[in-house]
Amino acid sequence: MITGKNYIGSSLSASGNKTYHTFNPLENKPNVPVFTEATSQEIDQAATLAKTAFVPFSKMSTTKRAEFLRCIADEIMRLDEQLIQTYCSETGLPEGRAKGERGRTVGQLRSFADLLDQGDWQEATIDHADPNRSPIPKPDVRKLLVPIGPIAVFGASNFPLAYATAGGDTAAALAAGCPVIVKSHPMHAGTGELVASAIIKAAEKTGMPNGVFSNLNSSGIDVGKYLVSHEAIKGVGFTGSIKGGRALYDLAAQRKEPIPVFAEMGSVNPVIMLPKALKNRATELAKTYAGSITLGTGQFCTNPGLILGIKGEGLTAFSEQLAQDIMQIAPGCMLHPNILVAYDTLKTTASSQMGITVLTESTEPAQPNFAQQAVVAVDGGTFLDNPTLHQEVFGPFSMVVACEDAAQLTQIVANLEGQLTGTIISDEDEINGYEDLVIALENRVGRVIFNGVPTGVEVCAAMNHGGPYPASTDSRFTAVGVHAIKRWVRPMSFQDWPDALLPAELQENNPLGITRTVDGKLIATS
Repeated sequence: MITGKNYIGSSLSASGNKTYHTFNPLENKPNVPVFTEATSQEIDQAATLAKTAFVPFSKMSTTKRAEFLRCIADEIMRLDEQLIQTYCSETGLPEGRAKGERGRTVGQLRSFADLLDQGDWQEATIDHADPNRSPIPKPDVRKLLVPIGPIAVFGASNFPLAYATAGGDTAAALAAGCPVIVKSHPMHAGTGELVASAIIKAAEKTGMPNGVFSNLNSSGIDVGKYLVSHEAIKGVGFTGSIKGGRALYDLAAQRKEPIPVFAEMGSVNPVIMLPKALKNRATELAKTYAGSITLGTGQFCTNPGLILGIKGEGLTAFSEQLAQDIMQIAPGCMLHPNILVAYDTLKTTASSQMGITVLTESTEPAQPNFAQQAVVAVDGGTFLDNPTLHQEVFGPFSMVVACEDAAQLTQIVANLEGQLTGTIISDEDEINGYEDLVIALENRVGRVIFNGVPTGVEVCAAMNHGGPYPASTDSRFTAVGVHAIKRWVRPMSFQDWPDALLPAELQENNPLGITRTVDGKLIATS
């Protein structure tokens, strides 16, 4: 049952007078439930509970935390059709997408539970004492990673499950031993409340301290600003726009105690199509990329918004075929009328720039909240000289850039802002002649793809979902995969500490049987 209230720890609360509805973009009407925005007092209560819960939760055995994560996954599955129907009503997305994202969400939770069971994630390191070392005796020093404190998580508009209430940020923070306060996204507050109820049930079933999780409703920016400014919050996870992520980053830096903000933001995900590949596969590539550009109505952070190639018959053939193929795909519903307005505005801005040629754009009227896909083209010199063309257009839009030669192509890539992904389409060993281009691309992105599409982010340990600014605020970390846990921990060293008082991970006899680095050597067991 959706109540429209905030979860302040395990208690439901709605003491404020500011209310709002979510919106069904497919039916073009507000949904029925009424949500009450959290007040500053309720935020204070949630933050205080999280601060109090931090010590017992962070000191809890990793076995217990793993049990908690698995129980959350089970409780989410028990929400069954109510969750799926609510998701669809708040997004306009189909049932298959909802179930797929639910599977991804529970899979992430269970992968972090498995990580906790393995125990190696804390990177336990031991350097034994050497009292006979000359000229100064060496002390006994031991180090591991420890949680940083309560985390504020901001849900994404385009992934109401996998990047939201119980998504990757929350799963990683809870795994690390950090309580979480979610600032629920206003576009899918019902989905968020249902998932929050599952987390609270799991917390109660597994004996977690009250305050380990809270969920706050918010119709605007005030709740998020107050939350990030709160002294109890020690880190922030965000997925969204550059404007929103940068605002939180700046706010966190201005605090008396600055805190880290791990924000995943904008990306145009450049795709480089080399000449031989275009010559031999232009038709095939056009069909593939028409599908990728319009997948999910273009509402993916890895949408291929920029396609780069060298002028020639191959690029011309590809561009013409792409224009034809993309118009064969029916327009799709966007997540919210506001997202459609933003898309249309940015598309119009890009399309109206000097030197832009509109290859295709439907002029047929679409249903309310349905986006018209578009492909435009520009020459490399014009693109280099106009920063407006470098910006993300969030939706089913892509720009083909025709470069004069390999040197200009490399120059363009080297001058792009930081990106989540970069793709190279190559024929056989063609890529071997573009070493400088590959190096330039590696310096601009967090993930390089060979002969594929950027849409789709595999959840695995080797995945890196981040990149140089503004793709993310810290390119050293990933937002996807189990290594995302490293955002919410810090190193702690113990010097000459009594063995019995050390964390189990650092005790001499290795009671947990985990892999550790001892005197410079990786040792699997005690």
